[in-house]
Parts: sequence; structure tokens; C-alpha cells
Amino acid sequence: MKWISVTLFGVLTLASFTGYAQSGGPTDPQIAAIVVTANQVDIDAGKLAESKTRSKDVKAFAQLMITDHSGVNKAATDLVHKLGVTPEPNSTSQSLKQGGDANLANLKTLKGMAFDRAYIDHEVAYHESVLDALDKTLIPSAQNEELKALLVKVRPAFVAHLDHAKQLQAELGKSNG
Repeated sequence: MKWISVTLFGVLTLASFTGYAQSGGPTDPQIAAIVVTANQVDIDAGKLAESKTRSKDVKAFAQLMITDHSGVNKAATDLVHKLGVTPEPNSTSQSLKQGGDANLANLKTLKGMAFDRAYIDHEVAYHESVLDALDKTLIPSAQNEELKALLVKVRPAFVAHLDHAKQLQAELGKSNG
């Protein structure tokens, strides 16, 4: 039943993103902190999955998450340095970090197929939440055109990650174990 906490995390993450809808949206420095934190959460989970899974498909997915999200973080970090913006921690970035830490703690207790399913279930929920936040909060709130362009540019990769995670989720659902 640990997957329930994973789904709940996705809902809570989404709620923290949508909280900005009433407040006029996050500022560019807050968006920068959210982007970097969200990517780091997925990098950390990918590193754990890469070390724990025995599934070549899950391992390949984890490696893709590490590579792609590290690339997005580098692009975001390079951009904020270029713009002279300091990422500003905020309730959403802090919530993402806490949720990521809780997810890692949960995953560390699991082995085998239970680990793989929990990791992939989280990846599905997480990417759904991130895409919703990109579309409804982050992209519309970004004031700097280069920051907005970066968010728009990386969106298709997040869609591909979600599709890949859903495919793995379906395959893992068919497996016995």
C-alpha cells in the first residue's frame, strides 16, 4: 500500500504548485528554485533506482532521468547565472524537497519488484504534476522571455518521460512478483 503515499505525494505537489494560482504566480527567482529542486528530486530518485533495480528497463529509465534532468538543471543554472538571478527558495521548492526526501526514504525500504513498481508509480505521478505545473503556473508566470523559452523547450522531454514511465508501469503491472 506504499503506492498510496506516492500518489498522495503527487497530489500534494500539484496542490503546492496550484496554490500560486490565487497569489498571482511565482516570481522568476522562485520559478528557478522550483525548476532546480524538481529536477534534483528526480535525479536523486534516478540514482537510487539505478543502484537498486535489477530490471534493465527500469535501470535504463533511471539513467535517462539522471541524464535529462541533470541537463535541464545545467541549462537552468547557466541561465540564472547569465541573468544574474538568485533562485529563491519558497514553499513549493521546499515542499518538493520534502516530498523527494520522503519518496527516497520509502524507496530505500523496498526491494525487487516492489521497488520497481513504487519507483515507476512515483515517476508517473511526479511527471504528471510537473507537466500540470509547467502548463498552469510556471510557464504563464515566467516574466523573463529566456526563462519562459527554457520551460517551453524542456516540456516535450517531460511528456516523453511521462509516456515512458506509463509504458513501464503497464509492463510492471503485467509482471508477477
